[in-house]
Amino acid sequence: MEDPYQNNVTQPGPDGYPYQTDFPAKDEEDAASDATEGHDEGEQMYEGEYQGIPHPDEIKEARRAARMEARRKARQEAQLEDEDDLPDQYENIMEDCGHGRFQWTLFAVLGLALMADGVDSYVVGFVLPSAEKDMCITNADKGMLGLLVYVAMLAGALVWGGLSDKLGRRKVLIYVLTIDIVFSFLSCFAQGYGFFLFFRFCSGFGIGGSIPIVYTYFAEFLQIEKRGEHLSWLCMFWMLGGLYASFTAWGIIPHYGWGFAIGTEVQFHGWRAFILVCTFPAIAALVGVIFMPESPRFLLENARHDEAWMILRNVHDTNWKAKGEPERVFTVTNIKTPQTQEDEFIEIQSETGTAFQRWTVRHTTLLQQVMSNVMSLSAAELRLQGLFLVIVWFCLAFSYHGLGVWFPDMIKYMQYEEYEAKTRVFHRERVERFHFNFSLVNQIHREGEYIHDKFEDIEMRSVKFEHSLFENCYFEDIRSTNTFFENCTLKNTVFYNTDLWEEKFKDCRMENTTFLHPKKGCHLNFQEENDIVIYLVSFLGSLAVLPGNIISALFMDKIGRIKIIGGSMLGSAACSFLLLLSFSQGAVICWQCLFYAVSVAAWNGLQVISVEVYPTAKRATAFGILNAVCKFAAIIGSFIFASFIGITRIVPIFLAIAALACGGLLALKLPETREKVLS
Repeated sequence: MEDPYQNNVTQPGPDGYPYQTDFPAKDEEDAASDATEGHDEGEQMYEGEYQGIPHPDEIKEARRAARMEARRKARQEAQLEDEDDLPDQYENIMEDCGHGRFQWTLFAVLGLALMADGVDSYVVGFVLPSAEKDMCITNADKGMLGLLVYVAMLAGALVWGGLSDKLGRRKVLIYVLTIDIVFSFLSCFAQGYGFFLFFRFCSGFGIGGSIPIVYTYFAEFLQIEKRGEHLSWLCMFWMLGGLYASFTAWGIIPHYGWGFAIGTEVQFHGWRAFILVCTFPAIAALVGVIFMPESPRFLLENARHDEAWMILRNVHDTNWKAKGEPERVFTVTNIKTPQTQEDEFIEIQSETGTAFQRWTVRHTTLLQQVMSNVMSLSAAELRLQGLFLVIVWFCLAFSYHGLGVWFPDMIKYMQYEEYEAKTRVFHRERVERFHFNFSLVNQIHREGEYIHDKFEDIEMRSVKFEHSLFENCYFEDIRSTNTFFENCTLKNTVFYNTDLWEEKFKDCRMENTTFLHPKKGCHLNFQEENDIVIYLVSFLGSLAVLPGNIISALFMDKIGRIKIIGGSMLGSAACSFLLLLSFSQGAVICWQCLFYAVSVAAWNGLQVISVEVYPTAKRATAFGILNAVCKFAAIIGSFIFASFIGITRIVPIFLAIAALACGGLLALKLPETREKVLS
C-alpha cells in the first residue's frame, strides 16, 4: 500500500526556493471526488459556483500568477542575469510572510515618527505670538526663525536620506529622533533668542530626515498589492501631528498665568510647556524604533544575508501566529544578494592605524559613498523621470505651503481691517485734571490737550496720540501694546514704571520730561490671551485632510498613482480659483479646508511613487533630495505669498493656480508604478 505521507518532503517551490509541505498529499480518488459536481453532502459550496463565478481566492491567485508571468517576460526581454532576481524573490518572500501584526506594529511606530515631523512643522508658528513677547523678538527676527527652521529641514532631508542608504534605515531614524528630542527639550529652556534659534535649527535638522526614511523603511516591509494603500494610510499621521499641535497649543499657550519666573532672567511660560509636550510623539517613536528590526531589503543590498533571513523569518512567524496558523514554517533557505565591495574597503582599513585614522577613513569613505549615490541619480535611465518628479514636487509644495501661509495671514489682515474700521477718533479734545483709571483701546487722539491729568495702572492697546500736548501729566504702571506718540509735545511730565520708553515717541518734543524705572523691552501681559483663530484655522485645516486621505488610500492601488496625483493637483487648482470669491473670514476658512482635502491625495501619490521609482540602494537618497526640493519650494512660496498680504490677492492665487495646473499636467507623464516591484 502506498504511504500517504510519502510526499511530505522538501521540494522546490514555485518561486525557486525549497519549502516544506505541512500536509499529506491527496489520493487520486479523493482528488477526483472533489472535482465531481455534487461534492460531499456535508461540504459547503461557494455560492456562485454553479453560475460559473470564480471564487475570490481564485481571482487573487490568478492576479498573482499574471503579475509573475509579466515579470518573467520582462526579465526575458531585458535579458537580465541571475544575480538581478532579488527584487522578484524578495517580493515573493514578502507575499509568503503575509501582511499582519508585524506590519501594523511597524505602521504605528513609524506613524509616530511622521507625526513628530508634522508637529515640528507647526511649533514655530504657534509659539511666535508668545515667544516674541517673552524674548523681545522683532519682526525681522521672527522671519529669520521661520526661514532657518525650513533651511534646517532641507539640509536634514539631504544628509539623513543619503546616510540611511549606507548606514541603515533603523539606525539613522534613531539618530534623527534623538537629535530632535534633545534640541527640542533644550529650546524649552532657552532664555535668549540666539540660543532658542540655534536649538530650533538643530531640532529641524534632525527631524527633517524623518520623512524619506519613514516611507522607505515601511515600503520595504510591504508586498506589492498592499504598498500603495498602506503607505497612504501612513500619510495620515502627518495630519494627526497637525491636530495634536493645534489642540495642545490652544489648551496651553493662550493662558500665561500659571507660568513661573526665577528672578528676571529665567522665565517659563505656557509656550515653553507646549514645546515640551510636542516632543512626546518623537519620544514614543524613538522607543518603538529601538525594538524594531532593520529593513531586510537594505541588509540584502549590503550582502548581510543571515541578518536579513532572521528578520524575514521573524516577520513570517509573527504574522502567521497572530492569524492562528503557528504551524506555518518559513521555508526560505537561500536569498540571492548583489555583490558589493564597499564594506570590504572599510573593514580592511579598520585593522590598521590609530583610532583617529580608522575613524577618518570610515567617515571619509562613507561620505564618498553618499556623494557617489547622489551623483549616480543623474544616470540616463533616471534623468527624465527624476526631473519630472522634481518639478511636480516643487509645484505642489510651492502652492501648498504658500497658501498655507496665506490663509492665516489673510484672516489676520481681515481681522485688522475690521478692527481698524471700529477705531474711535477723538479730535481736538481738551482734558484737564482728569484721572484715567480705565483702559484705552483702539483709539486715535488728534490735536488734543491734556493738562494736569493722571494715567495710572491702565492698559493702552492700539492707541495713537498725534500732534497732542501733555502738560504736567503723570503716567504710572502703564502696559502698552501697539501704542505710539507722534509729533507730540510733553512738558513737565513724569513716566514712572511704564513700558513707554523713548522709542514709542516719534518726532516728539520733550521739555523737562522724566522717565523713572522704565520697563524697557517687551513684557508679558498676564491678562492678555492669544487669538484662538490661529489654532482653529490650523486645526480645521488638518482635520479637513482626513476624508481626502481616506479616499486616496482606498483608490491608490485601484486607479493608480498617476491619476491620483494629476487629478488631485488639477482639482486643487480649481479650488484655488474659488479663493477669489472669499470676502470674509468664514469663507477663507471654508476654501482652505476644501483645498487641503483635495490636495492631500497628490501628496500621498507623490510620496508613494517616490518610494517605488528608485532602486533600493538609492531610494532614501532620492527621496531626501525630493523632500529637500519640497522645503526649498516652501521657503520661496511662503516668502512670495506673504509679501502680497494687504496688497492684492489676485497675484498669489493665480501663482498657485498656474503651479498646480502645470504640475498636475506634468504628473500625467510620470511612470505608473502600481505593478512595479521594488527594484
